[in-house]
Amino acid sequence: MAISPAGEEARLSTRLAFFVAGFGMAAWAPLVPFVKARCALGEGLLGLLLLCLGTGSILAMPMAGMLARRFGCRDVVIATAGLICFALPVLATTSNIGVLAIALFFFGAGLGSVDCVVNIQAVIVERASGRPLMSGFHGWFSIGGIAAAAGVSLLLSLGAMPLEAAICVVATMIAVMVKAGPNLLPHGGEGAGSTLAIPRGIVLFIGVLCFIVFMAEGSVLDWSAVFLTSVRHVVPAHAGLAYAAFAATMTLARLAGDGVVHRLGGKRVVILGGLCAAAGLCVATLIPSWQAAILGYALLGLGCANIIPVLYTAVGRQNVMPEHIAVPAITTLGYAGILAGPALIGFIASATTLSLGLLTVAALLVGVAISGRFLRI
Repeated sequence: MAISPAGEEARLSTRLAFFVAGFGMAAWAPLVPFVKARCALGEGLLGLLLLCLGTGSILAMPMAGMLARRFGCRDVVIATAGLICFALPVLATTSNIGVLAIALFFFGAGLGSVDCVVNIQAVIVERASGRPLMSGFHGWFSIGGIAAAAGVSLLLSLGAMPLEAAICVVATMIAVMVKAGPNLLPHGGEGAGSTLAIPRGIVLFIGVLCFIVFMAEGSVLDWSAVFLTSVRHVVPAHAGLAYAAFAATMTLARLAGDGVVHRLGGKRVVILGGLCAAAGLCVATLIPSWQAAILGYALLGLGCANIIPVLYTAVGRQNVMPEHIAVPAITTLGYAGILAGPALIGFIASATTLSLGLLTVAALLVGVAISGRFLRI
């Protein structure tokens, strides 16, 4: 039976696939300290090994777009989600650094591929439905991330071994994919083109905006706790409050985002979201209070929440590049922002101050807001 992209079955399967993408990604974070201790890794070597994860993601994305066009979103999402399920137990048990590096590479390849292809499916389903859906889809990614981070942390705190926690994650992912798989799209985009095409025109423009917004998100993940402890002198036990505030407002805003996009329009969402995010970073950085910092990071999450979904919608409406090439291109640039952005902030912080590094990101977010008026959304 043919799957209609405009049908409720396709929308539900897309939400569940986004949940799997977020669930698989976030399940890794609570396992990192155990991997570090088991393999006796220093911070420097751990950082190098984590590059294997990012490298796997970035290298896999263009190939995932090509495979989705050839074999369909369904087959590629199922296969690459299986790659995540295979890699997680290895990551949870191995004490061999070489095996760990290979497992991280394939884990990253699975994460990047699933993330890329579910966004291709989301572009097709939203366009066929004729109404905003992208924010809600991305909201399910956030729900998956929260569920995995909380669930794995709870299991480990109750005394479960890392392998037992990993098996629970794998079982959950398989159960969700059994439900989602039959209604994922058997096709994956229209048009022809080179697999490794360099983004150009509006696609490059959108990709640069994705780079900046993901850079802002990466700055929260990698620098918010450092900022609270070193600049605002918050005790380490409470340093995670900034990211918690950011994640909470982002998730809630995305779940409500389709209605907001429908009422305001995509351009206004990008403009207002960019300004809100920039204001949030300024509040967190310039007001000398840890409470203000928490509020600022909450505003950052609120502002960033629906910019990325709107940018994916914009990619679905452009005709410069087919979506099986355009979506991997902007997703790759976004991941590059997550990987390179925090390092850039660190470089600025080492030359000046961490506050100035974060304010640089705020200035770039103002640029995103200004750029919103040039988007066709």
